[in-house]
Amino acid sequence: TMTIHNEKHVVEVHVRSGVYSSDTIFDYLRGYIATRLFARNACFIMKITEEYIPELQELGRLAFERKTMKKVYSPKNVWVQFQSGHSTLGNFKDWILYGRPIEQLCTGLPLYQ
Repeated sequence: TMTIHNEKHVVEVHVRSGVYSSDTIFDYLRGYIATRLFARNACFIMKITEEYIPELQELGRLAFERKTMKKVYSPKNVWVQFQSGHSTLGNFKDWILYGRPIEQLCTGLPLYQ
């Protein structure tokens, strides 16, 4: 499911698929995306890159098209592969940088940036 909060510039994506379940926050105000993978008990954070990540308004349109047409062709389909490296636990500076929605998603989990 996808919830778009236009007034907060935040998108929440919840995938419920057993071992592959995840929650993702697109925080357009801060410019970061965080994905919490439940199977790995970890959070992965990346900077929003405009050339690869659709704008907030476009993301809503793409989701609507996908829902109504069941298939959408777009050059901006996003596939991300994370490589595990060094993790940290979020500290005060991280949460100021990433913002409250990502803090709520990732507090207490290892962060991979």
